[in-house]
Amino acid sequence: MKPIGYWLNRTDKALTRHMNNMLEEVGLTRVTWQVLNVIHDTPRVADTEILSTLSANADIPTLTAAIDTVIVDGWATHPAPDRLSLTPEGRQRLAGVAERVDAFREFSTAGISRDDYCTAVRVLERMIRNLETALGAAP
Repeated sequence: MKPIGYWLNRTDKALTRHMNNMLEEVGLTRVTWQVLNVIHDTPRVADTEILSTLSANADIPTLTAAIDTVIVDGWATHPAPDRLSLTPEGRQRLAGVAERVDAFREFSTAGISRDDYCTAVRVLERMIRNLETALGAAP
């Protein structure tokens, strides 16, 4: 049996590849979609908060480029210095993307029971707590 790190890396790469393919038609990537969700969930969010929130998902240059992309493409705007909000068009477009993402989630978890999915998430959360506690890192 291959170790869990192998499967985590393969899963992340597969999720990213398939999400990027699915979102390409609407001009997004997995990372730009994640940026938009942070903006959606926290209106007038600071750029630095997005970088902090998504730091486990991508490096700073990738996240900064994603923020720039959602602004240039009209999904979001800076209503105040260092603050981001969705544009009305961005909010509407994001709602349409949500349907695609829901379908993607159903496809990617096909054949996995809700209990198995929840168990996998709890195991990963526990592993992270174990490792971050050992390193003295904040969870």
